[in-house]
Amino acid sequence: MKAIVAVYDDWGIGANGTQPVALSADRKFFREMTRGACVIVGRRTLADFPGGRPLPGRENRVLTRDKNRTIPRAVLCGSPEEAAENAPENTFVIGGGSVYAQMLPYCREAIVTKVYTAPVSDTFFPNLDADPNWTAVETLQRGEENGIAYAMIRYVRK
Repeated sequence: MKAIVAVYDDWGIGANGTQPVALSADRKFFREMTRGACVIVGRRTLADFPGGRPLPGRENRVLTRDKNRTIPRAVLCGSPEEAAENAPENTFVIGGGSVYAQMLPYCREAIVTKVYTAPVSDTFFPNLDADPNWTAVETLQRGEENGIAYAMIRYVRK
């Protein structure tokens, strides 16, 4: 299982339930990486998607405490264990903050887009650069968009 996330200089990932700075290059990269995969997402993050609907072309597992709700084209999971159970090899944890915190122990890789700016964030991803259990092994892509530099970096659990 892998996490995929865009972080700012302070490892912030969002504010008020959305990304303060979103790059089209990162969105394209995310689509390419997760197309045809299984994704694990939180209910509140799902609500921020276009139309509040699961992502097309992917198996969507929604981590939620309210398993009585109905979300078309999604499998509802009441715990991290349930979300990870029988997850295919090509599974990505895609957020939000509490879902990353709960699911990161199941991940062996993290694909991190570092967006080199620092908007105000109220939600953060663990700083993998400061975690001795993780190491950056490969830069997948670099670029600049609207004057903001970015790099997609693959981390692996040691």
